[in-house]
Amino acid sequence: MNAPQPAVLLQRHAGWAELVLNRPARRNAIDMALARALGDAIETLAADDSVRAVLLRGADGGFCSGLDLQALQVEAGGLAAFAPVWERVHQGLRHSRKAWVVALERHAINGGAALALAGDLLVCGAGAFLQIGEIRLGMAAPRNAEWLALRHAEAVAARLCLLGDRVPAPELLRLGIATEMVDDTQVLDRARGLAATIGGFPADGVAAIKGGMRAASAARHGNT
Repeated sequence: MNAPQPAVLLQRHAGWAELVLNRPARRNAIDMALARALGDAIETLAADDSVRAVLLRGADGGFCSGLDLQALQVEAGGLAAFAPVWERVHQGLRHSRKAWVVALERHAINGGAALALAGDLLVCGAGAFLQIGEIRLGMAAPRNAEWLALRHAEAVAARLCLLGDRVPAPELLRLGIATEMVDDTQVLDRARGLAATIGGFPADGVAAIKGGMRAASAARHGNT
């Protein structure tokens, strides 16, 4: 009998690391185990000064289809128990002094969209889309709203959040959500190339620039 696969894979390279959301049978949807493992991996990388950049991607050519509500609802404590685990993930990303590169293949939906928006650099496949669909379910989208507010104008947030539709790669590029758009077959190679480039820079410089960027954004929004 095969042993269960880890929910998140951590692969180390010279100066950079690769985190893989590893629930391909569920389109890499986020359950409690994946969220916990992702939070652990973010903390592990935060303590590793040899890592300058982190590539975040999904297994088997798809990024993330969002929260696995079916799985979360049967967890002890349900969504209320999940909330602090998910908050830990986003707190780790907010305070990270690494450069985060996201490889958006196929889809980034709802909670998966929040992870994609957390990236400093977003490489998007030409056939991929991002969807913040909570409004269609009568739900708020606080993580998506927070990342959009940190990085983009309110008009961009309105376009993504108030319609709840699939926003295709060319539109993501036009809005400045995607850093660049490449052929679907080239997403991982390009994202790995960016991570490796940053991974070759002096660690102190990467941390200082990332910290300065985040401090400036916080000051602009009146946060501490």
